[in-house]
Amino acid sequence: MSGVTILGLAGSIIILLALFEMMRRHRLREKYALIWALVALSIITVAAFPAILIRTSQAIGLEVPANLLFFGASMVIMVLTLQHSSELGRLEERTRTLAEEIALLRLEIDQHRHAGDALRAGEPSDEPRE
Repeated sequence: MSGVTILGLAGSIIILLALFEMMRRHRLREKYALIWALVALSIITVAAFPAILIRTSQAIGLEVPANLLFFGASMVIMVLTLQHSSELGRLEERTRTLAEEIALLRLEIDQHRHAGDALRAGEPSDEPRE
């Protein structure tokens, strides 16, 4: 085994162990864990069988297999960034909606408080009148 193969396998195993630990501690949601597990398994496959990368790069006309690896990695990063941007937009919209609902509820509470104060002001007090 070459040093690159060992490095790829070790890195993938570390990623998988970190995934399992983060999921165990509920620090990572399952949908993200699935993405990272697929990335780690892909790295293990390429590290264990580098001929796959070489044949694939030759089949699509690339002279250097590392170019295919970098392209694949950049596409994964781009897809993850796009997915996170979409999730962020959805969460921002949800946060805005919740803030508006809280403001309406506070307004309603204040209106009920003022109505209660007005009722109490009109009621006879416990003090004797002179």
